[in-house]
Amino acid sequence: MSYLRRFNHLPLLTLITVSLIFVPHRLAAAETKPVSYFNDIVPIFKKSCTGCHHPGKLKGQLDLTTFTAFQKGGKQGPSFKAGDPKSSLVVEEISGDEPSMPKEGDPLSKAEIALIERWITEGAKDDTPASALSNKLSEPPVYSVPPVISAVAYSPDGSVLAISGYHEVLLHKADGTGLLARLVGESPRIESLVFSPDGRSLAVAGSAPARFGEVQIWDAAKHELYNAFRVSLDSVYGISFSPDTNRIAVGCADKTVRVLSVQDGKELLKFENHSDWVLGTTFTVDGKRLVTGSRDRAMKFIDASNGQFIDDINKLLEGVLCLARHPKLDQVAYGGELGTPRIYRISDNQGRTAANNDVNLVRQFERQPGPVYSVAFNPDGTLLAVGGVASEVRIYKISDGSRAATLKGHQGAIFSLAFHPQKNEIVTCGFDGRIRIYDVPSGNLINSFIPVPIKTGGQTASAQ
Repeated sequence: MSYLRRFNHLPLLTLITVSLIFVPHRLAAAETKPVSYFNDIVPIFKKSCTGCHHPGKLKGQLDLTTFTAFQKGGKQGPSFKAGDPKSSLVVEEISGDEPSMPKEGDPLSKAEIALIERWITEGAKDDTPASALSNKLSEPPVYSVPPVISAVAYSPDGSVLAISGYHEVLLHKADGTGLLARLVGESPRIESLVFSPDGRSLAVAGSAPARFGEVQIWDAAKHELYNAFRVSLDSVYGISFSPDTNRIAVGCADKTVRVLSVQDGKELLKFENHSDWVLGTTFTVDGKRLVTGSRDRAMKFIDASNGQFIDDINKLLEGVLCLARHPKLDQVAYGGELGTPRIYRISDNQGRTAANNDVNLVRQFERQPGPVYSVAFNPDGTLLAVGGVASEVRIYKISDGSRAATLKGHQGAIFSLAFHPQKNEIVTCGFDGRIRIYDVPSGNLINSFIPVPIKTGGQTASAQ
């Protein structure tokens, strides 16, 4: 526009001539600017290539999610030779009238191919910023409204309540009278929380959906991050500790189950027999077996030492959205898409016969108004709490399946529940971002509070 203002007194033909003079100069400037791997090449890969070439799906043993992996190449050798595009495998694969890559979707455009060639000609330099792989906030987040609460857990001694936030886990006094600590980590979303049986550690399943799934291990007393492991390229859910506290299990959106060493994050087991997202995991009482629940409707029984699939313990009726193991017995409760909570024995299902009998079914409860997102046993295993799309929590007697209490006052869906390990209390939370503590079995509300500091009018305060 500045050029036009300078020459606005000239006739149209002159202006066209002037523009033809300046445009080539601008194009020449763009051509002389070095091609950026991070800003120019990575977006091409994300659009057309990484769907088939990432750690969870290594077609041709090629990973294009990092520069180092791209440089290493796949089973055919290094991807490129710096300074020599004609000798670079990647150029050969994406060029021609019928290019070999990408196999799915549209071929790269001539401009995109030219950009990759020029980047290689210029030396194939990696300019990925050091901060590009980090999502961690420099300061705890500031909230203007309460966030949806997806996970909550009591410490084994009942003194601490861990609550999910944005990029963080908030530790409160169990009665809700004070904030103890804010554990800020990499993951924007906190999907699941669990304290180790000895209470020394807090394990967090966190995610940046479609980017990474992460497990964080926090020192529960010192409030320090002990370890963090990136598990997959998508979300992870349903984290659980083994009884000996040495292993953790998570379900993944990539349809796998992973068991990791708490000490160093080493993958001890990768189970790939599910056909949809795995949203829940739990070890058996002795820690030798593992139960997993998936949207594929199956709760699978697995040998935790070698990943061998033993059996589906349930009849495949509905997508499994949540599960919880009985505190003393090898039984597991689940909630699903159709809204009927059930309890099953953790055992093989060989007696189902051709009639597909549900031989491990212990108890079936009344159907809820919609999908069930959270189930929890009380400490002695006599009650089961159920929360879901309805704005209430229902508590049932396991002995006969009758309803013992109905907890009202919520606004929106319930995503997480936890019984206090020592008191007759239960904590509930979900869509409205508020923590509620109820007496059991009366159902009377004891306390209600928003667990995050809320900033209003330039000041930050803990909302109640």
